[in-house]
Amino acid sequence: MSEPGETRREEEKEKNTDNTQRVITLAEAQAKIAAKARAARAAAGAPESPSAATPLPNGVSKPPPIKRVIPLAEADAVQEALYAKRVRVFPREVHGVLANWRVAMVFVTLGVYYLLPWIEWGAGRQAFLIDLPNRKFHLFAWTFWPQDLFYLTAILILSALSLFLFTAIAGRLWCGFTCPQTVWTEVFMWIERWIEGDRPKQMKLAVSPWTREKILKRSAKHGAWIVFALWTGFTFVGYFTPIRELSVNLIQMALGPWETFWILFYGFATYGNAGWLREQVCIYMCPYARFQSAMFDRDTLIVSYDTGRGEPRGSRKRSDDRAGKGLGDCVDCTLCVQVCPTGIDIRNGLQYQCIACGACADVCDSVMAKMDYPKGLIRYTSENALEGKPWKLIRPRVLVYSGLLATIAVALVIAVLLRVPLQMDVLRDRNTLFRDTPDGRIENVYVLKIMNMDSAPHTYVVTAAGIDGLTVHLDSKTIQVGSGELVDVPARLQASPDNLKARSTPVSFTVTAEDNPKYKVEEPARFLGPATGG
Repeated sequence: MSEPGETRREEEKEKNTDNTQRVITLAEAQAKIAAKARAARAAAGAPESPSAATPLPNGVSKPPPIKRVIPLAEADAVQEALYAKRVRVFPREVHGVLANWRVAMVFVTLGVYYLLPWIEWGAGRQAFLIDLPNRKFHLFAWTFWPQDLFYLTAILILSALSLFLFTAIAGRLWCGFTCPQTVWTEVFMWIERWIEGDRPKQMKLAVSPWTREKILKRSAKHGAWIVFALWTGFTFVGYFTPIRELSVNLIQMALGPWETFWILFYGFATYGNAGWLREQVCIYMCPYARFQSAMFDRDTLIVSYDTGRGEPRGSRKRSDDRAGKGLGDCVDCTLCVQVCPTGIDIRNGLQYQCIACGACADVCDSVMAKMDYPKGLIRYTSENALEGKPWKLIRPRVLVYSGLLATIAVALVIAVLLRVPLQMDVLRDRNTLFRDTPDGRIENVYVLKIMNMDSAPHTYVVTAAGIDGLTVHLDSKTIQVGSGELVDVPARLQASPDNLKARSTPVSFTVTAEDNPKYKVEEPARFLGPATGG
């Protein structure tokens, strides 16, 4: 008979294990249903194998009836899994190589997010600013306008292809190391551990009555979460409103209604997703988990448990002979479950809930080191590698993704480098096709719409070509256009009728910046007149 203390420890272990598990899978639910059915048959005295062959009078055995799982039972199992009450996950803190990489990526990604709006480029201009009221986007030395929307389209395509490529090679690296949900949840868990303590203390506090200590700790934790979330919302709005101006307005309590709304909205979203929903976002709300398998193949690197090496699992002492006991390397400590941020058991195989953070691999390596076993029982590997087959990096889908990614990236870089921040449209005067001047020349009237898409003002010169002796006449020899301005410039072209070979002759206008000859655009037009030339 077990000692009471030992029994309590087993109950506590079982309770802790239940707390770390998520909802049961369909296979587990069906196994429980089958076990209940066998128990019911045994209690009723029914034979264990009701599907045994039945002998017929002529000595021929009747084939056993085909048994199948009732669809209703399957539906019930699925419904139980989807609608089960959430069991809160208390991830245990873990240290290791992959954990260090996660911490580094948290600092890199959040550092870029929180510091980028404060960087200035030029005289008092924010380096990264999405200026919606003025319909322009500042990105360091470049200023983009709605006419440059195709650049954004190319960037989105590059982002999608990069995600596909990284997923095909190394699984859900984005989810485990750089996804905003993962990054902010990691910070919120740091705050939680700093205030409430490690996993056992958090679990104990969760079930304890509402004492003064619990109220103080919970208030401090949620207060820190809210402050960090509001800072996140403030920084988010700083990408659309100059953040220095926004800071002054915040100090003076002079924020606009929309700025206030978006700071509170984005802060609330951060607080809710990283503080409360956490793994629920990854499991139920994120679509990436659902279609990731379409980008996986047997050479994709995933966090995997080496079943052939770890099974059969079982607890033992370090000095025990595991081969003599018929055990594998897995000591069944369940630490891989306790450190998982989504609460799954990686030993059950690849699951869509796994975000590939590698926490289970780090903690398993630490256990293997203590047991003096080789590391890597849980590791980043591929299905082919687990089966002893060679791992292939270069394969058709990787080549296709890489080729498309490289082609579009090179084209985008060339387009941005060759981009001229100047645009011109030529409109003919619809009232008069052409007219004669007092000196006997033919004149056409146009309106040039010149737009300066640079971040600095420029002075432009207009020229025309296409007909011998063609001259251009403007109200002013030079045109001053400020940053982001669109100016209408009346222009008159005059040509000798002797040089007109047809009633409609192609000509072109050229606009050039005086201070930078590289800023030059050419636009075609038509010159109308009588065909009197030889």
